[in-house]
Amino acid sequence: MCTKKILAILMTLVLVFGLAACGGSSTSPASSAPASSASQAAPSTSPASSVPSQASSQSSKSNKLVVYTALNEDDIVTIQKKYKELTGIEIEYIRLGGGDLAARVQAEMANPKADVMVGGSVDLYDPLGAAGAFEKYTSPNTKDIDPMFVDPNGYWNGWYMGVLGLVINTERFDKELAPKGLERPKTWDDLLDERYKDVFVTSNPATAGGGYIFCANQIFRLGEEGGKEYLKNLDKVVHHYYKGAGDCISPVATGEFIVGMSWVHDIFKTQKQGYPIEIVIPEKTAFEIGGAALIKGGPNPENGKAFIDWLLTKEAGELNRDIANRYSVREDVAAPQGLPTIEEVDLVDYDRAKAGDMKTAVVEWFEKEITANRG
Repeated sequence: MCTKKILAILMTLVLVFGLAACGGSSTSPASSAPASSASQAAPSTSPASSVPSQASSQSSKSNKLVVYTALNEDDIVTIQKKYKELTGIEIEYIRLGGGDLAARVQAEMANPKADVMVGGSVDLYDPLGAAGAFEKYTSPNTKDIDPMFVDPNGYWNGWYMGVLGLVINTERFDKELAPKGLERPKTWDDLLDERYKDVFVTSNPATAGGGYIFCANQIFRLGEEGGKEYLKNLDKVVHHYYKGAGDCISPVATGEFIVGMSWVHDIFKTQKQGYPIEIVIPEKTAFEIGGAALIKGGPNPENGKAFIDWLLTKEAGELNRDIANRYSVREDVAAPQGLPTIEEVDLVDYDRAKAGDMKTAVVEWFEKEITANRG
């Protein structure tokens, strides 16, 4: 009897430990949650998507690519769809203004969430490269591109050009300013006329890449002292400064304001929609080189390199020209139909390295001398 009780107890113990082993907890990559973003926005193919964690995305077989971009929404969506058709790679993105884009990449350096930064002037890219935010990567496709569009330090690849210009609401101009004796402005200096007061808008150099390039444009055109004096005088007619350079276009197109400063390719897109606007490219205007860079420590580095390679192809250059009216850096891609060729534009002597070096000082000066004094 005693022996039977002992055997029964032993069998019970074996059964209990066996069930405990089968019911233990486990962790699998499929059940792990995505890494949270450093800000409230999340890169997406739709607004609800989230950034994949590095741990779940390191595989070279990943079909994901996380992009931070300054391109317009419809432009990045078209690129997203086309690239998936070609490669099967799903692009998730966050879209921000140039200054905010650079700030986000820098803020995430210790824990990168994106693979590639795309769009915005390379003036924004140089400080990030120097700070260690980018992995050095020079696409093999740069062999077909003028060296001026390739970072000598290896951090960014230039893939398009844009020029600064003016958007003018022709209906309001002809009704309100022409009777006062004003003709369409031909130079940046024409904007200093007091008759433009409160009908002219531009963008803030602290938040808009185009806004900063506009400030640098005046410094390179007039010298540092002359350029800053020009900006102070221009402020007398500026109604307000928008956060992004592209934000100036719609209010002029709809007649809220008469004149605005922005990128010609963005103005042209709105003009083709039928709004009563005219494009003026002033003498001695500045130009941007739109960049693409590999973010250091991003979750899908090989996919990032492949995407940059594609951006530098003729096919991508023609796509970007057709959807965004941007000039390609490739000589075998024609200028946007309806715009002058880049050779026909009177460009200022723009020192890109100096523009990058002086950016912090110029923005700080602007905020102290102009923003702070607007009341």
